[in-house]
Amino acid sequence: MSQYTAFSVELADKIAHVQINRPEKINSMNAAFWSEIVEIFQWVDDTDEVRVVVLSGAGKHFSSGIDLMMLANVANELGKDVGRNARLLRRKILTLQASFNAVDRCRKPVLAAIQGYCLGGAIDLIAACDMRYAAEDAQFSIKEIDIGMAADVGTLQRLPRIIGDGMLRELAYTGRTFGAGEARGMGLVNRVYSDTASLLDGVMGIAREIASKSPIAVTGTKEMISYMRDHRIDDGLEYVATWNAAMLQSTDLRVAMAAHMSKQKPEFLD
Repeated sequence: MSQYTAFSVELADKIAHVQINRPEKINSMNAAFWSEIVEIFQWVDDTDEVRVVVLSGAGKHFSSGIDLMMLANVANELGKDVGRNARLLRRKILTLQASFNAVDRCRKPVLAAIQGYCLGGAIDLIAACDMRYAAEDAQFSIKEIDIGMAADVGTLQRLPRIIGDGMLRELAYTGRTFGAGEARGMGLVNRVYSDTASLLDGVMGIAREIASKSPIAVTGTKEMISYMRDHRIDDGLEYVATWNAAMLQSTDLRVAMAAHMSKQKPEFLD
Protein backbone atom coordinates (compact mmCIF):
# COMPACT_ATOMS: atom_id res chain seq x y z
CA MET A 1 0.00 0.00 0.00
CA SER A 2 1.38 3.43 -0.96
CA GLN A 3 1.90 6.38 1.37
CA TYR A 4 -0.35 9.35 0.70
CA THR A 5 -0.14 13.06 1.50
CA ALA A 6 -3.87 13.83 1.60
CA PHE A 7 -5.08 10.53 3.07
CA SER A 8 -4.24 7.84 5.57
CA VAL A 9 -5.28 4.29 4.67
CA GLU A 10 -5.50 1.29 7.00
CA LEU A 11 -6.69 -2.24 6.32
CA ALA A 12 -7.97 -4.34 9.22
CA ASP A 13 -10.69 -7.02 9.52
CA LYS A 14 -11.35 -6.82 5.78
CA ILE A 15 -12.24 -3.11 6.13
CA ALA A 16 -10.23 -0.35 4.44
CA HIS A 17 -10.42 2.82 6.53
CA VAL A 18 -9.73 5.68 4.11
CA GLN A 19 -9.35 8.93 6.03
CA ILE A 20 -8.92 12.41 4.58
CA ASN A 21 -5.87 13.51 6.54
CA ARG A 22 -5.45 17.28 6.29
CA PRO A 23 -7.05 18.35 9.60
CA GLU A 24 -4.95 21.53 9.76
CA LYS A 25 -6.62 22.60 6.49
CA ILE A 26 -10.13 21.39 7.52
CA ASN A 27 -9.50 18.43 5.20
CA SER A 28 -9.84 20.64 2.12
CA MET A 29 -9.36 18.89 -1.19
CA ASN A 30 -6.00 19.93 -2.67
CA ALA A 31 -4.42 18.69 -5.90
CA ALA A 32 -2.98 15.59 -4.19
CA PHE A 33 -6.43 14.65 -2.88
CA TRP A 34 -7.90 14.39 -6.37
CA SER A 35 -5.18 12.15 -7.76
CA GLU A 36 -4.66 10.03 -4.65
CA ILE A 37 -8.33 9.11 -4.26
CA VAL A 38 -8.29 7.51 -7.70
CA GLU A 39 -5.20 5.48 -6.79
CA ILE A 40 -6.70 4.44 -3.45
CA PHE A 41 -9.96 3.22 -4.91
CA GLN A 42 -8.13 1.36 -7.67
CA TRP A 43 -6.22 -0.42 -4.89
CA VAL A 44 -9.52 -1.15 -3.13
CA ASP A 45 -10.97 -2.63 -6.29
CA ASP A 46 -7.86 -4.73 -6.97
CA THR A 47 -7.41 -6.05 -3.42
CA ASP A 48 -9.66 -9.02 -2.70
CA GLU A 49 -8.94 -8.79 1.03
CA VAL A 50 -10.79 -5.46 1.10
CA ARG A 51 -14.51 -6.09 1.38
CA VAL A 52 -15.80 -2.73 2.65
CA VAL A 53 -14.52 0.87 2.77
CA VAL A 54 -15.14 3.36 5.56
CA LEU A 55 -14.44 6.94 4.43
CA SER A 56 -13.90 9.55 7.14
CA GLY A 57 -12.11 12.82 7.89
CA ALA A 58 -9.36 13.32 10.48
CA GLY A 59 -9.93 15.86 13.25
CA LYS A 60 -13.05 17.90 13.95
CA HIS A 61 -14.41 18.02 10.40
CA PHE A 62 -15.10 15.65 7.51
CA SER A 63 -14.11 18.16 4.80
CA SER A 64 -14.58 21.82 3.91
CA GLY A 65 -14.58 20.96 0.19
CA ILE A 66 -12.25 21.96 -2.60
CA ASP A 67 -9.09 23.86 -1.66
CA LEU A 68 -9.59 27.45 -2.87
CA MET A 69 -5.86 27.73 -3.61
CA MET A 70 -6.33 24.96 -6.13
CA LEU A 71 -9.09 26.97 -7.83
CA ALA A 72 -6.83 30.02 -7.84
CA ASN A 73 -4.07 28.02 -9.53
CA VAL A 74 -6.49 26.94 -12.26
CA ALA A 75 -7.53 30.56 -12.77
CA ASN A 76 -3.88 31.49 -13.24
CA GLU A 77 -3.63 29.05 -16.15
CA LEU A 78 -6.30 30.86 -18.15
CA GLY A 79 -5.29 33.06 -21.05
CA LYS A 80 -7.06 35.48 -23.36
CA ASP A 81 -8.64 33.01 -25.77
CA VAL A 82 -12.14 31.95 -24.70
CA GLY A 83 -12.10 28.73 -26.73
CA ARG A 84 -8.79 27.53 -25.26
CA ASN A 85 -9.88 28.52 -21.76
CA ALA A 86 -13.10 26.54 -22.17
CA ARG A 87 -11.17 23.50 -23.40
CA LEU A 88 -8.78 23.71 -20.43
CA LEU A 89 -11.58 24.11 -17.87
CA ARG A 90 -13.58 21.25 -19.35
CA ARG A 91 -10.56 18.93 -19.09
CA LYS A 92 -10.00 19.99 -15.47
CA ILE A 93 -13.65 19.41 -14.53
CA LEU A 94 -13.74 15.98 -16.18
CA THR A 95 -10.57 15.01 -14.30
CA LEU A 96 -12.15 16.02 -10.98
CA GLN A 97 -15.34 14.14 -11.87
CA ALA A 98 -13.27 11.01 -12.53
CA SER A 99 -12.00 11.14 -8.95
CA PHE A 100 -15.48 10.74 -7.47
CA ASN A 101 -16.56 8.37 -10.24
CA ALA A 102 -13.83 6.07 -8.89
CA VAL A 103 -15.65 6.04 -5.54
CA ASP A 104 -19.07 5.53 -7.12
CA ARG A 105 -17.88 2.70 -9.38
CA CYS A 106 -15.95 0.86 -6.68
CA ARG A 107 -17.10 -2.78 -6.51
CA LYS A 108 -16.99 -2.70 -2.70
CA PRO A 109 -19.52 -0.83 -0.50
CA VAL A 110 -18.30 2.60 0.65
CA LEU A 111 -19.65 3.99 3.96
CA ALA A 112 -19.09 7.68 4.75
CA ALA A 113 -18.70 8.74 8.41
CA ILE A 114 -19.29 12.50 8.65
CA GLN A 115 -18.59 14.89 11.52
CA GLY A 116 -18.32 18.68 11.57
CA TYR A 117 -18.18 20.44 8.21
CA CYS A 118 -19.27 18.64 5.06
CA LEU A 119 -19.30 21.46 2.53
CA GLY A 120 -19.22 21.97 -1.22
CA GLY A 121 -17.08 19.27 -2.81
CA ALA A 122 -17.50 17.11 0.27
CA ILE A 123 -21.20 16.78 -0.60
CA ASP A 124 -20.18 15.60 -4.07
CA LEU A 125 -17.95 13.00 -2.39
CA ILE A 126 -20.51 11.58 0.02
CA ALA A 127 -23.10 11.46 -2.78
CA ALA A 128 -20.80 8.96 -4.52
CA CYS A 129 -20.78 6.67 -1.44
CA ASP A 130 -23.20 3.81 -0.83
CA MET A 131 -24.31 4.97 2.61
CA ARG A 132 -23.76 8.01 4.79
CA TYR A 133 -23.74 8.35 8.61
CA ALA A 134 -23.30 11.51 10.68
CA ALA A 135 -22.39 12.76 14.13
CA GLU A 136 -24.80 15.24 15.72
CA ASP A 137 -22.39 18.13 15.06
CA ALA A 138 -22.33 17.55 11.29
CA GLN A 139 -23.09 20.60 9.13
CA PHE A 140 -23.85 20.24 5.44
CA SER A 141 -24.00 22.80 2.64
CA ILE A 142 -24.02 22.72 -1.16
CA LYS A 143 -21.77 25.75 -1.07
CA GLU A 144 -20.93 26.23 -4.75
CA ILE A 145 -23.79 28.67 -5.35
CA ASP A 146 -22.14 31.08 -2.88
CA ILE A 147 -18.95 31.26 -4.94
CA GLY A 148 -20.85 31.89 -8.15
CA MET A 149 -20.85 28.48 -9.78
CA ALA A 150 -22.94 25.36 -10.26
CA ALA A 151 -21.68 22.24 -8.46
CA ASP A 152 -19.95 20.20 -11.16
CA VAL A 153 -18.49 16.98 -9.73
CA GLY A 154 -21.58 14.95 -8.90
CA THR A 155 -23.90 16.59 -6.35
CA LEU A 156 -26.50 17.75 -8.89
CA GLN A 157 -26.42 14.41 -10.69
CA ARG A 158 -26.42 11.97 -7.74
CA LEU A 159 -28.30 13.71 -4.93
CA PRO A 160 -31.74 13.83 -6.64
CA ARG A 161 -31.75 10.01 -6.45
CA ILE A 162 -30.91 10.17 -2.74
CA ILE A 163 -32.98 13.05 -1.32
CA GLY A 164 -35.41 13.82 -4.14
CA ASP A 165 -35.54 16.56 -6.77
CA GLY A 166 -37.34 19.29 -4.82
CA MET A 167 -35.14 19.07 -1.73
CA LEU A 168 -31.99 19.04 -3.84
CA ARG A 169 -33.14 22.17 -5.69
CA GLU A 170 -33.80 24.05 -2.45
CA LEU A 171 -30.39 23.21 -1.02
CA ALA A 172 -28.51 23.86 -4.26
CA TYR A 173 -30.25 27.18 -5.02
CA THR A 174 -29.88 28.58 -1.51
CA GLY A 175 -26.60 27.06 -0.35
CA ARG A 176 -28.03 27.05 3.17
CA THR A 177 -26.45 25.05 5.96
CA PHE A 178 -28.40 22.17 7.49
CA GLY A 179 -27.63 19.81 10.34
CA ALA A 180 -27.52 16.09 10.97
CA GLY A 181 -31.15 15.86 12.06
CA GLU A 182 -32.44 17.42 8.86
CA ALA A 183 -30.01 15.30 6.82
CA ARG A 184 -31.46 12.19 8.48
CA GLY A 185 -35.01 13.36 7.80
CA MET A 186 -34.40 13.84 4.08
CA GLY A 187 -32.58 10.51 3.74
CA LEU A 188 -29.13 11.93 3.10
CA VAL A 189 -27.74 10.03 6.10
CA ASN A 190 -28.95 6.68 7.44
CA ARG A 191 -28.25 7.28 11.13
CA VAL A 192 -27.05 10.03 13.47
CA TYR A 193 -24.65 9.35 16.35
CA SER A 194 -24.00 11.49 19.43
CA ASP A 195 -20.33 12.21 18.73
CA THR A 196 -17.40 11.31 16.48
CA ALA A 197 -16.24 8.36 18.57
CA SER A 198 -19.66 6.70 18.58
CA LEU A 199 -20.02 7.53 14.88
CA LEU A 200 -16.85 5.65 13.97
CA ASP A 201 -17.71 2.77 16.29
CA GLY A 202 -21.17 2.48 14.76
CA VAL A 203 -20.04 2.71 11.15
CA MET A 204 -17.22 0.22 11.74
CA GLY A 205 -19.79 -2.15 13.25
CA ILE A 206 -21.95 -1.91 10.14
CA ALA A 207 -18.85 -2.37 7.96
CA ARG A 208 -17.85 -5.50 9.90
CA GLU A 209 -21.32 -6.96 9.40
CA ILE A 210 -21.10 -6.36 5.63
CA ALA A 211 -17.54 -7.75 5.55
CA SER A 212 -18.79 -11.00 7.10
CA LYS A 213 -21.08 -11.66 4.14
CA SER A 214 -20.20 -13.37 0.87
CA PRO A 215 -18.08 -10.90 -1.14
CA ILE A 216 -19.54 -12.38 -4.31
CA ALA A 217 -23.06 -11.66 -3.07
CA VAL A 218 -22.21 -8.15 -1.84
CA THR A 219 -20.55 -7.19 -5.13
CA GLY A 220 -23.48 -8.56 -7.12
CA THR A 221 -25.99 -6.71 -4.94
CA LYS A 222 -24.15 -3.41 -5.37
CA GLU A 223 -23.88 -3.96 -9.13
CA MET A 224 -27.62 -4.56 -9.44
CA ILE A 225 -28.61 -1.55 -7.34
CA SER A 226 -26.26 0.73 -9.30
CA TYR A 227 -27.50 -0.67 -12.62
CA MET A 228 -31.09 0.20 -11.73
CA ARG A 229 -30.34 3.94 -11.51
CA ASP A 230 -30.38 4.13 -15.30
CA HIS A 231 -32.45 1.15 -16.47
CA ARG A 232 -36.00 -0.15 -16.51
CA ILE A 233 -37.18 -2.89 -14.16
CA ASP A 234 -37.30 -5.50 -16.92
CA ASP A 235 -33.74 -4.59 -17.98
CA GLY A 236 -32.62 -5.10 -14.37
CA LEU A 237 -34.36 -8.46 -14.09
CA GLU A 238 -32.71 -9.62 -17.31
CA TYR A 239 -29.31 -8.44 -16.08
CA VAL A 240 -29.53 -10.13 -12.67
CA ALA A 241 -30.64 -13.38 -14.33
CA THR A 242 -27.54 -13.36 -16.51
CA TRP A 243 -25.30 -12.29 -13.61
CA ASN A 244 -26.58 -14.98 -11.24
CA ALA A 245 -26.39 -17.66 -13.91
CA ALA A 246 -22.66 -17.43 -13.21
CA MET A 247 -22.50 -16.24 -9.61
CA LEU A 248 -24.88 -18.86 -8.18
CA GLN A 249 -22.20 -21.42 -9.06
CA SER A 250 -19.87 -19.83 -6.47
CA THR A 251 -18.89 -21.94 -3.46
CA ASP A 252 -20.17 -19.06 -1.32
CA LEU A 253 -23.74 -20.26 -1.83
CA ARG A 254 -22.94 -23.72 -0.50
CA VAL A 255 -20.94 -22.28 2.41
CA ALA A 256 -23.78 -19.93 3.37
CA MET A 257 -26.44 -22.65 3.18
CA ALA A 258 -24.35 -25.16 5.16
CA ALA A 259 -23.68 -22.54 7.85
CA HIS A 260 -27.37 -21.69 8.04
CA MET A 261 -28.36 -25.33 8.41
CA SER A 262 -25.78 -25.95 11.14
CA LYS A 263 -26.36 -22.57 12.82
CA GLN A 264 -22.68 -21.68 12.40
CA LYS A 265 -21.14 -18.40 11.24
CA PRO A 266 -20.02 -18.79 7.61
CA GLU A 267 -16.42 -18.03 6.60
CA PHE A 268 -16.04 -16.90 3.00
CA LEU A 269 -12.92 -16.72 0.87
CA ASP A 270 -11.79 -13.23 -0.19
